[in-house]
Amino acid sequence: MSFPENFAWGAAAAAFQIEGTTPECPRGDSVWDAFCATPGKVYQGHDGRRACMHITRWREDVALMRDLGLKAYRFSIAWPRIMPDGVGRVNEEGLRFYDRLIDELLNAGIEPYVTLFHWDLPLSLQQRGGWMNPDIIRWFADYTRIVVGRYSDRVKHWITLNEPQCFILLGHQLGTHAPGLTLPESDILQISHHALLTHGRAVQVIRERSKQPARVGLAPVGTVSIPETERTIDIEAAQRKTYECAVDSLFGTTWWLDPIYLGRYPEAAANKRLKDMPKVTNADMSVIGEPIDFCGFNLYQAGVVRASSEGEPETVPYPQGHPVTAMQWPVTPPGLYWACRFFYERYRSPQLITENGLSCHDWVSLDGKVHDPNRIDFLARYLAYVHRAVQEGIPVEGYFQWSVMDNFEWAEGFKDRFGLIYVDYESGKRIPKDSYHWYRGVIESGGGALPPWQRCDFRGDTKTNTQAHTSTEIKSHPRAAQEAKP
Repeated sequence: MSFPENFAWGAAAAAFQIEGTTPECPRGDSVWDAFCATPGKVYQGHDGRRACMHITRWREDVALMRDLGLKAYRFSIAWPRIMPDGVGRVNEEGLRFYDRLIDELLNAGIEPYVTLFHWDLPLSLQQRGGWMNPDIIRWFADYTRIVVGRYSDRVKHWITLNEPQCFILLGHQLGTHAPGLTLPESDILQISHHALLTHGRAVQVIRERSKQPARVGLAPVGTVSIPETERTIDIEAAQRKTYECAVDSLFGTTWWLDPIYLGRYPEAAANKRLKDMPKVTNADMSVIGEPIDFCGFNLYQAGVVRASSEGEPETVPYPQGHPVTAMQWPVTPPGLYWACRFFYERYRSPQLITENGLSCHDWVSLDGKVHDPNRIDFLARYLAYVHRAVQEGIPVEGYFQWSVMDNFEWAEGFKDRFGLIYVDYESGKRIPKDSYHWYRGVIESGGGALPPWQRCDFRGDTKTNTQAHTSTEIKSHPRAAQEAKP
């Protein structure tokens, strides 16, 4: 199995979810500290004050990453650790922490991929309006300038924002994530525009300040539809649904990537929201459209679509008993292939899978080990579809498993475990799971340990879903006659 020689076999984590804090290396409060302190917001009142105590155990954690064989590690920098108030005073101890972490990673042969913002907005900035305040663009640029000035002699891969759909829609519209607001759509659209401007201005700062050629992107949620069959009519329907899903929901990836790559918001989606859209100037779109180097996306699940008798996208329900993860997310391995394919066809940019993984019901067995066969099976299926994309000539630069270790999973607290490494949150003890050892083998073999993608379909079956749909509705479509045979 041939992946590119320089393929970034990676794993990922985020500052608030693993670091914790100490008096020796403090950080300012973030919106997530305040959210965790609000009764009923986070599972069983869990918070990120200790998390995995990566802030003190980082050497041990990097040693585990080295033993895993990682080629790349994606982590975020905590804005409140660098600038406790979000602006003004800089915390030198915070800067030194990431200095040491980056040096340790490089000494271990692991390339750092740095995310500038993974949801932990300084609380003091939220109290000044947060993402609603247009000054957020300047605040973030100042923070970016400090970080890039400090680390760009060693870091060349940068991700500006992680999953803007989540920190905006879950945090500001639904109220289920920090800062826990339920704002009207007009405000959500304004915040979304500010976020994209913030991304664009950060790209400019990175280009201006980097001490070496930099590669820059962002990591939205990858929303994609899988065609029920691989007939042209179903593929076209799935592609259309993927591109147009922003009409129904701002979770749609094109709402966030079209302005960057194509210089405009998706027309149908923007027209639907016309009365609530903020004023968008040509100067705004010029900033948002700063060229980036890769199309990053996080993907965990996907929908399934077929063409109706009129050729329109039609949602296909999952079969009864369809496999789901511990978080009740459907298991849909082909989603990674179709995301890479559809996003590449639309944006013609190298693809980077910045997150993919699952929560399992993991615990320490009587033999002292953590056996997670479902995670191994899940990753094998999804990675097989990454290989399909590579085989077909789609430039996929890397894959980051979420997560390198169990961690604080936002509103779910410590209930859900996504890690390759088990963390005992009381003692801090780390135990590599079976999936850790399996993934090491995949990396060592350059992907050769993976199954062929043809054996994994969206239903979780170990056989190819190549049978043509033979319903009267599909056969009546003009293109169906020439594609009626598998």
